[in-house]
Amino acid sequence: MNKIIVFMLLIAFAASCGPVREDTDNEPPVAPKHEKELVIHGDTRIDPYYWMNDRDDPAVIDYLEAENDYLEAVMAHTSDFQEELFEEMKSRIRQDDESAPFYSNGYFYYVRYEEGQEYPIYCRKSGSLDAGEEILLNVNELAADHPYYNVGTYDISLDNRWMAFTVDTVGRRQYTVMVKDLATGDITETGIRYAGGDVVWAADNSTFFYTSIDPGTLRYYRINRFDTRGSGNPEPVYEEMDETFYYIGVSRSKDNRYIMINANATLSNEVWLLKADDPKGEFRVFQPRRHELRYTPVSYNGKFFVLTNYQADNFRLMETGSDNTGIDNWREVVAHRDDVLLERVELFDDFMVLQERERGLRQIYIRNLLTGRSHYLPFEEQAYTAHIGINAEMSTPVLRFNYTSLTTPMSNYDYNMETGEMTLIRQQEVLGEFSPDDYETRRYYVEARDGTGVPLTVVYRRGIEMDGNNPLLLYGYGSYGSSADPRFNINLLSLLNRGFVYAIAHVRGGQELGRRWYEDGKLLRKQNTFNDFIDCAEFLISGGYTAPDRLFASGGSAGGLLVGAVINDRPDLFKGVIAAVPFVDVVTTMLDESIPLTTAEYDEWGNPNEKEYYEYMLSYSPYDNVSDQDYPNMLVTSGLHDSQVQYWEPTKWVAKLRQHNTGDSSILLYTNMQAGHGGASGRFQRLRELARQYAFLLDLTEEI
Repeated sequence: MNKIIVFMLLIAFAASCGPVREDTDNEPPVAPKHEKELVIHGDTRIDPYYWMNDRDDPAVIDYLEAENDYLEAVMAHTSDFQEELFEEMKSRIRQDDESAPFYSNGYFYYVRYEEGQEYPIYCRKSGSLDAGEEILLNVNELAADHPYYNVGTYDISLDNRWMAFTVDTVGRRQYTVMVKDLATGDITETGIRYAGGDVVWAADNSTFFYTSIDPGTLRYYRINRFDTRGSGNPEPVYEEMDETFYYIGVSRSKDNRYIMINANATLSNEVWLLKADDPKGEFRVFQPRRHELRYTPVSYNGKFFVLTNYQADNFRLMETGSDNTGIDNWREVVAHRDDVLLERVELFDDFMVLQERERGLRQIYIRNLLTGRSHYLPFEEQAYTAHIGINAEMSTPVLRFNYTSLTTPMSNYDYNMETGEMTLIRQQEVLGEFSPDDYETRRYYVEARDGTGVPLTVVYRRGIEMDGNNPLLLYGYGSYGSSADPRFNINLLSLLNRGFVYAIAHVRGGQELGRRWYEDGKLLRKQNTFNDFIDCAEFLISGGYTAPDRLFASGGSAGGLLVGAVINDRPDLFKGVIAAVPFVDVVTTMLDESIPLTTAEYDEWGNPNEKEYYEYMLSYSPYDNVSDQDYPNMLVTSGLHDSQVQYWEPTKWVAKLRQHNTGDSSILLYTNMQAGHGGASGRFQRLRELARQYAFLLDLTEEI
């Protein structure tokens, strides 16, 4: 279950499979059955593998390790090819690469890597890029004694002296908070545990605010104040009692005037403000929460601009004074449009920048606040992704934005909004032989069974024949309003260069075509998500891109739910499937309020304690609808410490699929025993996991 969208698509380009050549001596582990009756609304479900829901049970760990051993045995003949793929993908990466620097409060900040190292090094330079480098954090040194290590976020005090940062050493997104004295280099452990990742300094340079999570449900529920010169004890300043408000974050406004608490439910939110120079003061609510009201205030020149869905499904822009911020005082600046989703606003002293989405593609709109003149940035590819980048300063006419497509590596641009001059600051480097002109992208609008046009983006190497003989990997997500935008993936070249076509089905449940696109793929309309994916698959087959014995499906997290539901309905369409950390036991999870983030997602999936929603989600839940039929070949991945999709969901699903599979396909499970939802933390460790998936697929297309 993909609960926090931010990193929902980390495994978006995982590959799928066809029949694996197995050693006849290798037999899959046999999962013991301990049937449990689950009764609600007069309906009884029998779950033979419910016992797996206990990560402290040695029998569970033994079973997961047996599954990993079986996977290794079955794929042993691909070990050399996996190493070849790993070295191939690694060879394309400039190992000593660094990010595009951005300017903030007197310093240029950037992240770089060193040859052969797994983790990033966070750096800055004072005043000029020609200045000497100051290393803020060398994560390779910090991670030396940890199999998993992730820096969640960091913030620099306004006097540039102190750095607060968060660390997760398990993969369960339970962070500790540390403080570094940038003058001496000393790092202090604050004793803060179960932090949620957010940390932000007040203007006094000694107080920071951070988010706490509930150790049981992992719900983000409290904001604390911590004075580094005080007693050393955190002080709660906000606690969220409504369990449907699942994510509570804290940030500082771009103009540094306010500390802002944002409490989020699926359809609603509420913001609280505190002057950043008054850290011991009391927060005040910006606008009290209302059901299905979302708003984002942006501080600007003594007032606020407010991005909101108030009487505007696709959002509009309002403004209000800084003292009377309630909804009755909001005045319209940019009106609602039925065909354009307003996603984001970025403000500078003299310019306003809007990030919009029309017909599935993002646009960037610029307005001069002094003259009123406006224009859009020009983008010419059929399918691409453009978005506002890091713009930490108000007093500049230069906009940083990012651009990429399935054929264009990620590119960071600076655009002078006064002169129109555009400068490429950095483009992702691809080592070896690579030219975007060797690949072609197409965007289609597939007519679904109900007449709706579903966007479909396709990329392939130029010169392939559309004769139905191409292997094709079809990816989908379709939940939480998260749009599957076409982005360059350097590792995907290993498939494209071997004749693969890659396609993204922008199914309902995302937000590609506006807020209605999301509403039409959730709750009691969730079946649209699955139908759209199937209809896109059939379009690709009818268009000669591929054939059922060459077609593969891929999805991760809520995308794993998508492919899981699809193969129950149309297993005949696919040669194989890869399901990464898949949310597949929908009903059981949504009935268990002790599982992290369950109650927060009733607005996404429905509350199964209500019979109507129970029956509907039961109709598509992948685990509940496994039946006796020929299933495609499958590689399913999981993480023991996953806080979003608990490891037992894919584990139970694989056991049940094997029990009911009437064909000779292989169904394999890999559990990362030291990581969570996003898989391995090191960049090369992640490549090895991907090499396994690609080898699995290419073996089954006989491309080894």
